[in-house]
Amino acid sequence: MRVLMFGWEFPPHITGGLGTACFGLTKGLVKHGVEVIFVVPKAFGDETEEGFRLVNASDVVIDFHQQHNQEFWEKIQYMEIGSSLVPYLDPEEFERIISLETLTGKDVRKTVFSKNYTFSGKYGPNLMEEVARYALVASSLAKENTFDVIHAHDWLTYPAGIAAKEMTGKPLVVHVHATEFDRSGEHVNQAVYDIERKGMIEADLVITVSNLTRQIVIERYGIVPEKVITVHNAVEPVERQEVGKAGKHVKEKIVTFLGRVTYQKGPDYFVEAAYKVLQRDSNVRFVMAGSGDLLNRMIRRVAQLKISTKFHFTGFLAGTEVDTMFAMSDVYVMPSVSEPFGISPLEAMRSNVPVVISKQSGVAEVLNHALKVDFWDIDALADAIYGIIHYDALRKMFVRYGKTEVDNLKWENAAINIIEVYNQAVYK
Repeated sequence: MRVLMFGWEFPPHITGGLGTACFGLTKGLVKHGVEVIFVVPKAFGDETEEGFRLVNASDVVIDFHQQHNQEFWEKIQYMEIGSSLVPYLDPEEFERIISLETLTGKDVRKTVFSKNYTFSGKYGPNLMEEVARYALVASSLAKENTFDVIHAHDWLTYPAGIAAKEMTGKPLVVHVHATEFDRSGEHVNQAVYDIERKGMIEADLVITVSNLTRQIVIERYGIVPEKVITVHNAVEPVERQEVGKAGKHVKEKIVTFLGRVTYQKGPDYFVEAAYKVLQRDSNVRFVMAGSGDLLNRMIRRVAQLKISTKFHFTGFLAGTEVDTMFAMSDVYVMPSVSEPFGISPLEAMRSNVPVVISKQSGVAEVLNHALKVDFWDIDALADAIYGIIHYDALRKMFVRYGKTEVDNLKWENAAINIIEVYNQAVYK
């Protein structure tokens, strides 16, 4: 089995769980003898290729004058990106970039077809332009390579998957890691929703990362249930990084939130729960590790609550920084409002850190040894945190059985289910 796979990010250059999932799944597939050609918009040269081929879309030259490229462009509708799709820029930086884009008055058509086009591989104001160019590159790569099935991860690559399918007639599998309803609640960006829905309709099969996401795909996108298959995410096994007292620097218990500081992740509920815990025990420190559009608001709220001396903002963490943060943590909290899956609790548990997660998360479907609360129930969230840091028997139970549980959630096992999906798409 040979797969042409499209993703938007790849470790170590990631902004969240999408790149981590793509890497783990690809490694799992390779262990089962699947050949993978993994395409990213921009490769930086330090990515780890373990048994698969990584293709840098920025290196692919497109001839604007070729007829099939001209015809393809007519099918692409360029849309200006909205601020809600740039969660990794603060409002001031976003406004500055948009102003520059407006002043330059770029001819998008000429830019997309430029022979020397270089992707940023990020989520900036020209994101839709990059999505269009990426789809054009996909069409070219599909024509030049031999493969059995196409696999597109998340909405950014769905147009690329569709283009590859149209060029070759090979079956398309789209992987839904999150939906626009997860990112924006009921205030969806219509352009993104339309891309997501078209990708799901054009796909031969749709993979969702949880049953929670599967229901959204069926009910909100109108996809027939028989076409939607759940394959839960997993985590890479790793040994706990030991951090001694000198590395921790503080004697207090440490409670950690690690993720994008956006509506979807529920950071405001974490802050409010922290305040309640500190009213009962001041010997605790809270850490918010991540960046996002709600970061400034969270900093202001922490100041209003007068808990700044017990609350720390680290900014975005990646790679070994994440391992170090978990090694220093006594509790990990994921109070997500809507979480299609959520790999970070698994990463915490493999590091022997007990976790508190929201019931509104896909990972809650596969974890038994985690405390689960409704994201909106701040009192229950505070009680769960307080209980773990004060009752040692409870903490030890979650650490012991949680580590065993998560060690069985391996990507190579998830890959077996993915291969079954491929076979169903190829031979149906």
